[in-house]
Amino acid sequence: MVKRVYFLAHGGMVQGVGFRYFTRGRAAEHNLTGWVRNTDNNKVEGEAQGEEDSLTKFLKEVDKGPRGSKVVKLDREDRDVVEGEQGFEIRR
Repeated sequence: MVKRVYFLAHGGMVQGVGFRYFTRGRAAEHNLTGWVRNTDNNKVEGEAQGEEDSLTKFLKEVDKGPRGSKVVKLDREDRDVVEGEQGFEIRR
């Protein structure tokens, strides 16, 4: 079943460590679509869409983050599926 999840990574260190690129790479590995971006308050947010088991694995990896990062908390919220979405982009 296809699902879409919004995520927000809070941390001691989630910006300036390649977190968005890490997230995009993990999304590609799991065949997910969506987006990721830095927020103005030193967090990273995004939405990912795909098969439920792939999303579960992806979110577990995002919760750990790349080397050099420290994720303190990962919020998640279900969202409506976006039809026809292709790719996973880094937004500014």
